[in-house]
Amino acid sequence: MIKRNLLLLLVLGLMSTGVFAQHKLSLNIEGVASEDGNICFAIYNDEVSFLKFDKVYKSGSEKAVKGKTAVNITDLPDGDYAIAIFHDANGNKNLDTNMLGIPKEQIAFSKGKMKMFGPPKFDECVFTLNSNMEMNISLQ
Repeated sequence: MIKRNLLLLLVLGLMSTGVFAQHKLSLNIEGVASEDGNICFAIYNDEVSFLKFDKVYKSGSEKAVKGKTAVNITDLPDGDYAIAIFHDANGNKNLDTNMLGIPKEQIAFSKGKMKMFGPPKFDECVFTLNSNMEMNISLQ
């Protein structure tokens, strides 16, 4: 009976590592204009929260490196995600915009691009993560 219970626990433990797999997402942010400030990222996992600062799934920043900045994000479970990125060149931890709401700092998204009248939608930026992944993203 004890051996059977131990075997069951072992099997459940092995299954849980596959079911709740955590992945690494490596981002190569290209087109970084300067070494000033940081490259900030926000990860969203649904359409309702997309681009809402108070509903970010995961966020962070890395020191900007002129030309290309590497960002490594760990502990992401399988799922659909969209990423918004900006170069916070002045280090104020905010995306600076003009009076019309147009960004003054470089921005980028996991897939979609800024449109004439606003940012892309979640479904234009979404990608599926089910293993470790590397992605190249160019700042605009």
